[in-house]
Amino acid sequence: MSNWHYLRPRVITGVLLVAVGLAVIWAGGTVFAVTIALASGLMIWELARMIDPARATQAIQLGVLTAACLLLARYLGAIFVVPLLILPAVAGALLLQRHHLIWGAYALGLTLAGYSLGLFRDSHGLAWVIWLVLVVVATDIAGYFAGRIIGGPKFWPAVSPKKTWAGIVAGWIAAGGVGLAFALLTPAGPGLALLSALVSFASQMGDAAESAIKRRMGVKDSSHLLPGHGGLLDRFDALLGAALFVLLLSLVFDMPGLRF
Repeated sequence: MSNWHYLRPRVITGVLLVAVGLAVIWAGGTVFAVTIALASGLMIWELARMIDPARATQAIQLGVLTAACLLLARYLGAIFVVPLLILPAVAGALLLQRHHLIWGAYALGLTLAGYSLGLFRDSHGLAWVIWLVLVVVATDIAGYFAGRIIGGPKFWPAVSPKKTWAGIVAGWIAAGGVGLAFALLTPAGPGLALLSALVSFASQMGDAAESAIKRRMGVKDSSHLLPGHGGLLDRFDALLGAALFVLLLSLVFDMPGLRF
């Protein structure tokens, strides 16, 4: 009974997150864009609070600014996109008084990742988002169970003491399996399996980056917005890493495998 009392808020929150997430992904368009903007704003707020807890008001301002910038970047002309995506990182460097380099790098990456999710949902469609989410989820689940069952050498003990090489590699394999399944069911091609494994590693690095910030700031969770789960950053750090990697890759290479 005591275990269920502890797990109940986590399970309920997890089910609600999945339900809302599926509905938003399915809806696409403005619904998806607004949701991503609001979630990104909340994650920027969490980041600012972790980095400079004394600047609570400024953290709220930065969250609102980020959400507004992402929405404006979607609906204004292309000439405004880069300045709008850079603005939250620059504003935070002026408003916050600590760890400007950490703030700037992570805030810029977070904002770019949020923008890329909306961009690819519009241009590549529903299947692309489902593929990306499944790659991240498969990586997380396979990594967790392989780490628990196999154990072995730690991957990066200074940042993520619980992660093992067995879990990391299992995540790549599981993500490759997701890519292979999509390759068989869509015109994506077999190269998607390799791309999925690379995206898996990017998601693991996204998780590691947030873990490193939390350890540096001496906090366990990014916030307490999600009962039993911590904050939005704690749940979506891996997805942000994956989305940012795909965005950067798409700027350098033509990736027909993403056109399902």
